[in-house]
Amino acid sequence: MQQSKHNKMKILWITNIMLPPICEAMNLPSPVIGGWLYSSAKKIYGQDNITLSVATVYSGKDFIHKSIEGINYFLLPLNGKNNQKYNKELEPYWKQVNDIATPDVVHLHGTEFAHSLAYIRSCGSNNVAVSIQGLTHVLYHYYYGGIKAKTILQNITFRDIVRRDSIIQQQRKFEKRGDIEKEILRSVNHIIGRTEWDKAHTWAINPDAQYHYCGETLRDSFYTNKWEYCNCTPHTIFLSQAGYPLKGLHQVLKAMPLVLRHFPDTHINVAGEDIIHKPWYRLSGYGKYIKSLINKYDLNEHITFTDSLNEQQICQQYLCANLFICPSCIENSPNSLGEAQMLGMPYLSAYVGGAPDLVEENTKALYRFEETSMLAKKICDIFTAKENAATTATKSVLSRYDAAKNTDRLIAIYNEIAKG
Repeated sequence: MQQSKHNKMKILWITNIMLPPICEAMNLPSPVIGGWLYSSAKKIYGQDNITLSVATVYSGKDFIHKSIEGINYFLLPLNGKNNQKYNKELEPYWKQVNDIATPDVVHLHGTEFAHSLAYIRSCGSNNVAVSIQGLTHVLYHYYYGGIKAKTILQNITFRDIVRRDSIIQQQRKFEKRGDIEKEILRSVNHIIGRTEWDKAHTWAINPDAQYHYCGETLRDSFYTNKWEYCNCTPHTIFLSQAGYPLKGLHQVLKAMPLVLRHFPDTHINVAGEDIIHKPWYRLSGYGKYIKSLINKYDLNEHITFTDSLNEQQICQQYLCANLFICPSCIENSPNSLGEAQMLGMPYLSAYVGGAPDLVEENTKALYRFEETSMLAKKICDIFTAKENAATTATKSVLSRYDAAKNTDRLIAIYNEIAKG
């Protein structure tokens, strides 16, 4: 599909979440995740030569089309159906979106959900690019986060049984979503990524697709704030999420006895839902396991779950912490780690997936996911160093998250695809 020389290039984004303006228009709560996506959208629709449409699914029953602040928004109805399974009913809605938006380029943000495949099956993939967030077909292999199957079985709860949502069943859902993801990757000619990890895994599925490198744009707050030791709470650790085994909270808890031996006032703040303080009938298997570790190591006074936080609140959590840890057993390029780097604070990350690409100039910040003693030692070293543990947003970090540069790069990719 060739763009006219005299017309603006028309871009259609297909996203996994609703962006804040359409949430506000529909009187729905804005998602606390994906703030970087809206930051990127604002940069794109600010360009004179582009019109932007953004489409996603929602739980309602009606097809919605609204124009807000110069962006066309489309909401496709799921009618209460699960978006992890293929939904053929979305296909005519996607044709409707395509007819209205007439895109020169379609940009699928992530491969994790089935609605993107419905677009490809109904409208084709000639002018479609998919950008990689996580890769579900790879992640499912790591889903248990190193927890033994026997331990998982011992921690199955009433809630897991009723909802058919134990850790084992969650992993199987990831596997099925991975099959959809692989079909998406095989169907497209253009893949946008940013690490050697996502490049290798997408090449393994579709060696003929053209791979385009493009850095990620972070949330606005992380370009304007700077971490300083004098403003933090010493011996405080911040984790940006920990809702399921893959994210590795249990490994940090296992490291705590060694840390507390040297720094007995250490405290962990975990962003997101409190997975342990729930009625027995709502407690998940992973929540039960985490609760057992907290009791085993006597950590009740050393951990706080913050519940959901908006952009400003989560930035404040970084600034108040002595250390950020990304303890996942697998990641592509965690924006949470990039946010810590941009703030210039001390950070640690498990040596997994694409994380080494982000930490190439600070390899001391890496440790093996399994090595909780090494994690504990590195935490203690950072606490001991005090203000000397502060990091610097290096040239490569600043370049990786340079919003203007990333916008220009993305537009260049769009132009290349539009020209066929």
